[in-house]
Amino acid sequence: MKTIDKIPTTKLGRTAELVKTGVKVGGNYLKYYSKKAVNPDLTKEQLNEDNAADIYNGLKNLKGSALKVAQMLSMEKNILPNAYVEKFSLSQFSVPPLSPPLVRKTFKKYHGKYPEDLYDSFATQSVNAASIGQVHKAIKDGKKLAVKIQYPGVANSISSDLAMVKPIAIRMFNLKGKDSEKYFKELEGKLLEETDYILEVKQSKEITGSCANIPNLRFPKYYEALSSERIITMDWMDGLHLSEYATQNNDQEKADKIGQALWDFYMYQMHILKAVHADPHPGNFLVDKDDNLIAIDFGCVKKVPLEFYTPYFELAEKKNIDNPEFFNKKMFQLEILRQDDSPEEKRFFSELFHEMLSLFTTPFNVEEFDFADETFWRKITELSEKYSKDTELRKMNGNRGSKHFLYINRTFFGLYNLLHDLKAKIQVRNYEKYL
Repeated sequence: MKTIDKIPTTKLGRTAELVKTGVKVGGNYLKYYSKKAVNPDLTKEQLNEDNAADIYNGLKNLKGSALKVAQMLSMEKNILPNAYVEKFSLSQFSVPPLSPPLVRKTFKKYHGKYPEDLYDSFATQSVNAASIGQVHKAIKDGKKLAVKIQYPGVANSISSDLAMVKPIAIRMFNLKGKDSEKYFKELEGKLLEETDYILEVKQSKEITGSCANIPNLRFPKYYEALSSERIITMDWMDGLHLSEYATQNNDQEKADKIGQALWDFYMYQMHILKAVHADPHPGNFLVDKDDNLIAIDFGCVKKVPLEFYTPYFELAEKKNIDNPEFFNKKMFQLEILRQDDSPEEKRFFSELFHEMLSLFTTPFNVEEFDFADETFWRKITELSEKYSKDTELRKMNGNRGSKHFLYINRTFFGLYNLLHDLKAKIQVRNYEKYL
């Protein structure tokens, strides 16, 4: 894979890169409409593929929060056209890495020494490059290590990057007014936390220590003396990325075993720790030769305050969803309904969220759930398509729900998709064994 010798770190340089991308996208639309004039039956498939490729190519050179937003969107399989999902999913664990000279320069800047001064051996070629940083193999005292190095300029460019992608997000999700700012502030805060590697080591040790008693689940050990604000050193963990494992595995018993470990891991964090690994994409999980699940990245951890947790999970129970008075009260507590809503908006969003919650909470209302159930996934797709084409919804303010929904819903959506990839059948309340 081609390496990168330089990343734009100034606001001007990063803006220029995005402007170039915008010009390419504009050209794609011109080509599409020119062809459409000749062939009225032409679909947007090629346009989506061209745009997805150009946008991804622009973002991958910027790295940082711009690329992280693409990564987050790649998990929203029912929102974006498939061409975008496929291209943006590359940002999870396959983007062009920094060149070896830039790696050494960046390491020295962050740590005060070159990597060969700290480790017995250090591979300057990255083995895994993503949105915020890239990983290198190293050896010290006979132990294999993974060294994560943050890309230069990422932490300082988050605010300006988000300002550039904000207009796109507002249009895509129909956000209106000043209330949309709470979502961007939440996003900015979590992205800033992801660039704080001292915090990540702390979070990693806390969660892995608490979840150590869950079977078939492994974590790397972290080395604080070899870590810093922009560098993390941890054990090297051998295994296949979860998505790669899922495509190769034909053993249902193994899929269920790994799926159960994944489910229990998340339920324990959510219900017991009230803090959750909020980045459940395949690049953050490995499966080892003994079919154990390995969680390798705790940069994005979302704290779940009780005032959100309680009504959120109260509405995971079918009897509560189907109780109109109780349901209405929770809609206001979760900021889905607002006091200044018109009667029409209250009716519309109550019906919308009743339908959504009735479907998405299905796994919580049974003892055992099969994530290979295609009926469940077909209904999700149909519901998504129904509201994506709803002209009434487009007229209304899309600012719906507490700011905490942004990462909690993303967590559950990502978890469901990982379990679907595995085709796993899980015992819903199994995590309670480990209390």
